[in-house]
Amino acid sequence: MTSPERPTADIGSPRDIDVVVNGAPQRVRAATLSELLAELGLGDAKVATAVNGAFVPAASRQQQPMANGDRVEIVSPRQGG
Repeated sequence: MTSPERPTADIGSPRDIDVVVNGAPQRVRAATLSELLAELGLGDAKVATAVNGAFVPAASRQQQPMANGDRVEIVSPRQGG
């Protein structure tokens, strides 16, 4: 006796989510904050990041999941005087 086929989840498949980056709505495919930065062309940039008001250190960006509706702040250092 064979078991009926069950639908499988598309693990790792592309998905679009809506996030707000520095106040601007964005539709992205990123699953993590690190992927979001790369998608925005900031993968190698020296920036500070926060998700939903909580600071996310650079070392934690690969583990920081992105979800629909997240608010992301990305700040780059500036010189001035």
